[in-house]
Amino acid sequence: MRSVSNLVVVVIEDDPAIRLFLRKGLGAHGFKVFEAERGKQGIIEAGVRKPDLIILDLALPDIDGVEVIKAIRAWSTLPIIILSARSSEQHKIEALDAGADDYLTKPFGLGELLARIRVAMRHSTNSPEQDQQGIFSTGELKVDIPKREVTIGDREVHLTPIQFRLLSLLIKNAGKVSTHQYLLKEIWGPSNIDNSHYLRIYMSQLRQKLETDPTQPLYLLTESGVGYRLKI
Repeated sequence: MRSVSNLVVVVIEDDPAIRLFLRKGLGAHGFKVFEAERGKQGIIEAGVRKPDLIILDLALPDIDGVEVIKAIRAWSTLPIIILSARSSEQHKIEALDAGADDYLTKPFGLGELLARIRVAMRHSTNSPEQDQQGIFSTGELKVDIPKREVTIGDREVHLTPIQFRLLSLLIKNAGKVSTHQYLLKEIWGPSNIDNSHYLRIYMSQLRQKLETDPTQPLYLLTESGVGYRLKI
């Protein structure tokens, strides 16, 4: 993975004060920052600059940020981090389901943004955490996906087929937020996307099997009201 100190970033944000904050803050950490104050301009910048990362506001003067996500996702998988004053669960879910990698609500701190960038870049490279043999590891958790084997340290963990499927989906999106709707649709089908209690039950079971303290999870993190994230 490239160092986060030499990344090219396109910031799509109509607020000049926030653009200035990001330009100075990210620039001080070695980022090369390009800016766009409108969505359509941002899509062009994303194509021309070939950035490593997009930082995107949702409330843009010409088109909604969700449309920007969809336009970029039509040709690229580069990480997209949302910075938005929209804090409702529905807005977060809509952006994440459209293809955003992460969602940070304004006001925000530079330190947290940098941490989210590091996570997004680890996920985008899909590097050491999951090798070419389909073996994923983070901390003491190791999952051999082809063999369907799960271990915590030296301890083998036995998962039911649905528990393993849920864990595999979280691994597929490791470092990213997987929304409730996405997980429910993929595991139980489109007719069950409102049955969130299914997900709560199986996530609780996974934590009981994988976490030292299920009430303070190290791997299976909750994004309140939105979904779950497998920490890497």
